[in-house]
Amino acid sequence: MSSPESLQERANALRLYGLLAHWPELTDADWVAPLLQWEEDERARRSLERRIRDAHLGSFKPLCDFDWAWPTRCDRGAVEELMSLEFVRDTANVVLIGPNGVGKSTLALNLAYQALVSGHTALFTTAGQMLGELAALDSDSALRRRLHRYAAPDVLVIDEVGYLSYSNRHADLLFELISRRYGAASTVVTIIQTGRSQNGRRCFRTPPASSRWLTGWCIAPKSSRSKASPTG
Repeated sequence: MSSPESLQERANALRLYGLLAHWPELTDADWVAPLLQWEEDERARRSLERRIRDAHLGSFKPLCDFDWAWPTRCDRGAVEELMSLEFVRDTANVVLIGPNGVGKSTLALNLAYQALVSGHTALFTTAGQMLGELAALDSDSALRRRLHRYAAPDVLVIDEVGYLSYSNRHADLLFELISRRYGAASTVVTIIQTGRSQNGRRCFRTPPASSRWLTGWCIAPKSSRSKASPTG
């Protein structure tokens, strides 16, 4: 059973100042604890709904329905480890690499949703949408405000990096955003694997300016897990 002191602290955290003004009269009231619990639960529910709405996740397949048989070599253990959100606590980054249709976006969306449920803020966007929006801004003040919007969430998901070709302007903007978030918040990036070069290495259409900042977990569907390292 909660002590009067802990109940008062909870009421103060909820800013129930009318209740606090009459607190000496309520010390022995048995309805105070349920009232505080109702208020806390309702505020938590509304907060989650607001953060989910602001995250722009849209509809997606939950991880419990994910087909682990396709892609055939996706490291399920690595994904489940990521769902613990240790990378968020470490402000590390996640890079999901693979061809179209193997579930990179689904995994990224589930990571963002898990972060929201755990009380974090998150935002989902495609690389094309975000970079096109940033590049279209004319004034420095508008660009700073928009960069702040993308830099603020605890988890930012940038989907479909490499789906479109990028100009130097787009690469510079992505570099600026990743630089702002690096070490301060976690970024989840899905990168489209477009094929193989003549020497047999995988090819990715990614802006070179940003690649050396995307360090963290790297999970490539149809390949094994590796710990990403800085490139440059």
